[in-house]
Amino acid sequence: KVFGEGEWLENKHTIKVKRKRWRKLHIGLDLASGEIVCADLTTDDVGDPTALPGLLDQIDGPVAKFIADGAYDGAPKRVSRRSRVGEIVEIIIPPPKTAVESPQSAFNPTVRDRHIAEIENKGRMAWQKSTGYNQRSRVETQMGRWKTVIGPKLKARNFDNQKTEAKIGVHVLNRMTELGRPEFRRVV
Repeated sequence: KVFGEGEWLENKHTIKVKRKRWRKLHIGLDLASGEIVCADLTTDDVGDPTALPGLLDQIDGPVAKFIADGAYDGAPKRVSRRSRVGEIVEIIIPPPKTAVESPQSAFNPTVRDRHIAEIENKGRMAWQKSTGYNQRSRVETQMGRWKTVIGPKLKARNFDNQKTEAKIGVHVLNRMTELGRPEFRRVV
């Protein structure tokens, strides 16, 4: 085993070393084509909802459906998301297990209130199936493809160069997806 500087300091002088910094790759996927329509590389201290406005600014056309994990749940995030993507967008975000319906849910239920009620009545798996939340797995598949084709590590050391490397990786994966998409033609 080859010891790095951090491990050597820890073993020799019992000094705790700061943890290793890592990067987050945020991507948005077109579910119909499989194309990555927006991407951003951030440091590990930038949360998913914080990166969202920059991602949405990269999308040229209208957004029909917004599927995200539970990190995007919450009132302030909901207001900023609605102002960015519009009112007619179908938003599918799982509420946490401890979520409760809002006080006005009996008279004017929000989308979140309806999701909470459906999860309570039918269960989380049935909710995922009925809302299409299980399509989020395509993003996870795309991340697996990224790690297989592009690699699990960044080669560049400078953060700006790492961002450029991520953009190149997005272009490469989109090109591969485009080349691998079948074309159907009717033959008489």
